[in-house]
Amino acid sequence: MTLNKKTDSIFHLAIPTHDLKVAKQFYIEILGCRLAREYQDRITLDFFGDQLVCHLAPNEIDPNPKMYPRHFGRTFLEKSTFDQTIESAKKYGVRFLEEPSMRFAELPEKHLTVALLDPSNNVVEFKYYFQEDYIY
Repeated sequence: MTLNKKTDSIFHLAIPTHDLKVAKQFYIEILGCRLAREYQDRITLDFFGDQLVCHLAPNEIDPNPKMYPRHFGRTFLEKSTFDQTIESAKKYGVRFLEEPSMRFAELPEKHLTVALLDPSNNVVEFKYYFQEDYIY
């Protein structure tokens, strides 16, 4: 299967953060994203090839985050990248909303998943599908 990802466009997501310095540390040092721009009220990041903007909005932080209905993340094409992300999160003491687990183990669309909380309680999910055909 050839992935149906357009290469002439980039997905954009904006999320709130209570502290830009802390958000920068989390997304760059722990997850390995790249800082694109930095302003007084926001940072723009290269989030694994897509654009993530963290806006300074301390009054918009969810005090009780849950996985559904709102989360975002990345589906990795290599299991090693999924594993490295989990190891980095553990190394830095990142809060796990959902520990690494297997979903749909008996079905062709089985995949690994983990849900982390960023420092502003945004839920970030990472996945790895064993069969690429079932990503979409």
